[in-house]
Amino acid sequence: MSIPVFAPWEDPSNTPLIRFVDVTKRFGNFTAINNLSLDIYEREFFALLGPSGCGKTTMMRMLAGFETPTEGHIMLGGEDIDAVPPNKRAVNMMFQSYALFPHLSIYDNIAFGLRRDRMPKDQMHARVAEMLKLTRLEKFAQRKPHQISGGQRQRVALARSLAKAPKLLLLDEPLGALDKKLREETQFELMDIQESTGTTFVIVTHDQEEAMTVASRVAVMDEGRLMQVATPDRIYEYPESVYVADFIGDVNIIEGTAAPLGQDRYSIKWADGQAPLTATSPRVFSQGQACHLAIRPEKVTISTEKPQDVDNLVQGQVLDIAYLGNLSTYHVRLPSGTVIKAQTANTRRISRRTITWEDTVWLSWTATGGVLLAD
Repeated sequence: MSIPVFAPWEDPSNTPLIRFVDVTKRFGNFTAINNLSLDIYEREFFALLGPSGCGKTTMMRMLAGFETPTEGHIMLGGEDIDAVPPNKRAVNMMFQSYALFPHLSIYDNIAFGLRRDRMPKDQMHARVAEMLKLTRLEKFAQRKPHQISGGQRQRVALARSLAKAPKLLLLDEPLGALDKKLREETQFELMDIQESTGTTFVIVTHDQEEAMTVASRVAVMDEGRLMQVATPDRIYEYPESVYVADFIGDVNIIEGTAAPLGQDRYSIKWADGQAPLTATSPRVFSQGQACHLAIRPEKVTISTEKPQDVDNLVQGQVLDIAYLGNLSTYHVRLPSGTVIKAQTANTRRISRRTITWEDTVWLSWTATGGVLLAD
């Protein structure tokens, strides 16, 4: 039995939970968000990803009600929420600092919002117990925040945010204070909790790996604009611009000019004295059009012997080797001066590695291994 794929954005009959409609946000003369439109669907785990100053936090603050659009509208569940104050929105926000009350127990931190809403005691107790179980904090209910670990405090903040059953939960760099290993573990916990509650999560992060791990879709932003909105695999494998290709993961980008070869196939002139490269692309490129070929290092095969019958083949010298435990990345300088990275899995112990510094090597990749980009 096949598992149904969660992709409401591909169904035209689905109504988005959140709609940014031609939204612009200015602070004086500075435009933080520039005429942006975006749909986010119910039950999505949606990531806003980009460098500092790209506008992702401004988008989140507008969703929370801390900022209002200068132009355009934001809809939540079909309602224009521009004029709705933060405390009246079916939205909750989890801050990077967690903002827990140090003098209250974990139980009372989670119950805080419910008490303010005057929820009956029996219902409140049941809801807090449900949140403690969901976040695996039952045995810590009577401890204070300083008596638990950073990862546990993160889960308390999450439980408190979810206790009021918001339609939408906003997470502002929620894992930034955790060390790498704990952050990776907590990413999967967040995904499990989001799936079990069915709450729509919107996370702001500058961590590509985090966005690509947790999100159903990722919006890559730059200077207040959306550069690409797609599932993590499409963002990685099929970037729509040089900016996205370069921002997400490791990539080789080769500049050149395209010449059609027929059947979505192109020849790329790229360096004097080097044979043209070959690439496929569904996009149409005209004769002599400037282009960029983006190739991920893991798509490049490195060998000491010249391979036969390959689409693309270049020779160079090993300049650097980055050993990453499970992977090694080889930086290879070509005669033109271009440096291309090739990545291999370390299936052998390092002492048995066959390629080392200053070795002459061959790099090869398929015509479908790279993505041809117009800008």
